[in-house]
Amino acid sequence: MATRAPNLSSHLLYRSILSKPPTAAGFPKILHQHHLSSPYYSSAFPTEPPYPPTESEILSAALSRVLDHGFTSRALSLGATDAGYLEVSANLFPRREFEIVLYHLVRERMRLGERVQFAEEGGGRTVGARRLGVGEKIQSLVMGRLRANVEVGVQGRWGEAIALMAVPSNVPPSLQELARLADEIWYLSGDTSVDGSWYTKRASLASVYAASEVFMTQDQSTDYKDTEQFVEDRLRDVQTVGSWIGNTVEWVGYTGWAGVNLLRSKGFRI
Repeated sequence: MATRAPNLSSHLLYRSILSKPPTAAGFPKILHQHHLSSPYYSSAFPTEPPYPPTESEILSAALSRVLDHGFTSRALSLGATDAGYLEVSANLFPRREFEIVLYHLVRERMRLGERVQFAEEGGGRTVGARRLGVGEKIQSLVMGRLRANVEVGVQGRWGEAIALMAVPSNVPPSLQELARLADEIWYLSGDTSVDGSWYTKRASLASVYAASEVFMTQDQSTDYKDTEQFVEDRLRDVQTVGSWIGNTVEWVGYTGWAGVNLLRSKGFRI
């Protein structure tokens, strides 16, 4: 399958996230429905396995083939044979190569709490030796999730993943997973408030994460320092401007368009 140009498709996905008002279909609606059913995703679904063992084995093996073959049907077929199954087993996945992307998104979201832990919690990979505020934790968690793409070995191909997420039939599950990631990050940061800001905080964070993910695909700086600065700046904007805009849907739009303008200033054609 020919891969779409990351430059175009990544912008399409980003636009699909930012162009919908908070009451329209897409991730804002998913976040709103999720809010009604459960305050925090992790506590609501602590042990539910995302994939059956056979599918997990094939998709995990396929991920190891992404560096050489990209997010393609070929990587999926090789994953099936690498896992000890017939190549035809790749037909288990009607969404084909997009299923590799989705598997990675789900798995790394569920691993985030182990990947990034804080000094007061002990164990795992700790961040700093002092207690961090919620904002600092969110920044560490966002960067931890972004760096997972590098550590797993798919960052060099992530533009292809964004292209697949931009395919119309793949947009709903992609946005749903983005909503769950935003919810997970707030949960892991220790934020337990359930008030009028619940929805806007998650929608804002989802917009920041989406913008940062697109930015990182073209970041050539050492150890992705420019992406780290980008995340810090966007989260600072959320904290500063959000304090006077308040708990209104205007903040979601502000965050999105601030991110768009920043990306345009960096040469992204959005």
